[in-house]
Amino acid sequence: MTIRLNEEEEQILERYAKQTGLSKQKAIIHALKRSENVSAKQLRLAEAVDFVLTHDKELMERLADA
Repeated sequence: MTIRLNEEEEQILERYAKQTGLSKQKAIIHALKRSENVSAKQLRLAEAVDFVLTHDKELMERLADA
């Protein structure tokens, strides 16, 4: 696989690789996995909030009035 980066992106990758002590290839993999984990956590949080707001609507309204 080939990844084409512009100059700014290349500099970001180089800094990230140095900060993490990884090769550029491993730094990209690390960043992808980290990004996926953050996205998954945000999705679970949104689902939890939606669940509470729909299933505990009366409770939330009473708390808002308190």
